Amino acid sequence: MARDMPRSVGRAAVPRVPRMSTVDLIAIELRKAIFSGALPAGSPLGEVEIATQLGVSRSPFREGAQRLVQEGLLIAVPGRGMSVAVIEGDQIDDVYLARLAVETQAVRRVAAARDAGALGRLEHELRELVMASEGADARAIGDADLEFHQVLVDAAGSERLTRFMATLVMQTRIVSFSAREGYSVRRSVSPTYRELLDALRRGDGEAAVAALQTQFDEAVARLRGRGPSVDLVEPGETGEPAEFEPIAPIAGE
Repeated sequence: MARDMPRSVGRAAVPRVPRMSTVDLIAIELRKAIFSGALPAGSPLGEVEIATQLGVSRSPFREGAQRLVQEGLLIAVPGRGMSVAVIEGDQIDDVYLARLAVETQAVRRVAAARDAGALGRLEHELRELVMASEGADARAIGDADLEFHQVLVDAAGSERLTRFMATLVMQTRIVSFSAREGYSVRRSVSPTYRELLDALRRGDGEAAVAALQTQFDEAVARLRGRGPSVDLVEPGETGEPAEFEPIAPIAGE
């Protein structure tokens, strides 16, 4: 079963502090619920209901939710409360433009370093993506894809780039959930992943960036219905309904 959040996203969700506050934990649980689809794109945030599920009072809940508003994951409308963001149309291009800016810097640093450990981790994540793509679990494929890109940015060794990417990974998942045709992922792995890794091993940052640019152009075209037809995987192809983790209560408020 797919993870409720990629490992790297969970690690980057909050700054490194000795002990996370209740507000930190609320924000993490809300991110997990959005990432998994338990809180669908465009759905209202039931403040009382979710605060009760989490076992927290409304004041820290609002503070935690406000963090997600600042990250572009929730939308606050005066007099109407908050809802999960919908990211579509030109906003899709903007998300991938931001990702390209962050991942380009990461790619150049990784290519210059040519660190065997970092390259090995990326090879592992690509194998995970290939293995997931051989199945019919759309969520597992999508998670493996986003994990690859988060690990790529992590390899740059910049805490800020890692945190920026964690938010962009969340926004990318919302893009997929916002599709009118429903959530789906590409069944085959784009050859640009291998091109990217081969360029990193050669220390050729610009070739790696070019592969990344092609990969993102293809993704945006598909998400906006402009690209060539590709085989897609949708949830439910295994014959089982999608399962979402319930929002977990937070202990120790």
